[in-house]
Amino acid sequence: MTQKRRIFFYDSKPYDQRVFDAANQKYGFDIQYFDGHLTAKTASLSKDSHVVCAFVNDSIDKHNINILKKSGIELIALRSAGYNNVDLKAAYKNIHVVRVPAYSPHAVAEHAMALIMTLNRKTHRAYYRTRDGNFSINGFLGFDMYGKTLGVLGTGKIGKCLIDIALGFGMKVLAYDKYPDSVYAEKDNVQYVSLEKLYEKSDIISLHCPLSKETYHLINKKSIAQMKKGVFIINTSRGKIIETESLIHGLKEKQVGAAGLDVYEEESQYFFEDFSSEMISDDTLARLLTFPNVLVTSHQGFFTREALKNIAQTTLQNIQDFYQGKYLENEICYHCGADASECKKNQKKRCF
Repeated sequence: MTQKRRIFFYDSKPYDQRVFDAANQKYGFDIQYFDGHLTAKTASLSKDSHVVCAFVNDSIDKHNINILKKSGIELIALRSAGYNNVDLKAAYKNIHVVRVPAYSPHAVAEHAMALIMTLNRKTHRAYYRTRDGNFSINGFLGFDMYGKTLGVLGTGKIGKCLIDIALGFGMKVLAYDKYPDSVYAEKDNVQYVSLEKLYEKSDIISLHCPLSKETYHLINKKSIAQMKKGVFIINTSRGKIIETESLIHGLKEKQVGAAGLDVYEEESQYFFEDFSSEMISDDTLARLLTFPNVLVTSHQGFFTREALKNIAQTTLQNIQDFYQGKYLENEICYHCGADASECKKNQKKRCF
């Protein structure tokens, strides 16, 4: 490259800096790290940069996109798979948007299973009990995973990884996907069913679908009422797929036996930040944290060494490909939400 490109890196954490600095030795970009989120107040800080690197809790709406455009930003490089925080319509023909479609599906799937196992066998509660010298196991009764039915909502890479893990436990698997993979289902003996049947028959339901108009509040009072009494609900996908008030109602009525949440509807204010010395002002989140059968983790499903390394490499490669005029495999299509490679494969008209 004839010019050293500057990347303005929003919402940076120490681990981001370490892994991106290591990966950047190959590329030689000028990375300016900023620990705050991308907001209307901070968007103009990227002035004199060429690329903005953003994460899941950064606000990339029409207003901020216009600020970025006026500041000279040519590319928004998401270091995430999800892009529901991006106004693709506003970005269309203004700023190119690329993402990291797959960094480690195993990481997220393994975390989903960790939530299931922890809630089932109460290991998180046992940890604190034994440290207090209390070795009673009263209240820790779980169930065998073997023979139980796992409902997987969304059979992309992460969903399929979780299915493989579940089959290893000897579980039965029911799956739902808007676009079922019949070849995969036949090969791995996975049964695709309707949402209604998945709700009715599953002992545990794990969500692995993107957030869209169709999936917004997909888990609500009506759908929870269709589920098996005592169902476990696991969400490592996007918080707004679950209507939180309905989940709380289901927990109070014991229709929902347990919930494992790595994401939350209004997580942007809290997740990835330290509020240990402050009061949580979000009453709904505070209420969730009072339930002994609810386990909340702070969007850490992706957080493995392998995933961070893949995120950094793919993000920087996306940026280099852009400035070298190469075909952008990971550019998001405004029309269908797929990556450029998927648009090409499906012979759809690309938006860029």
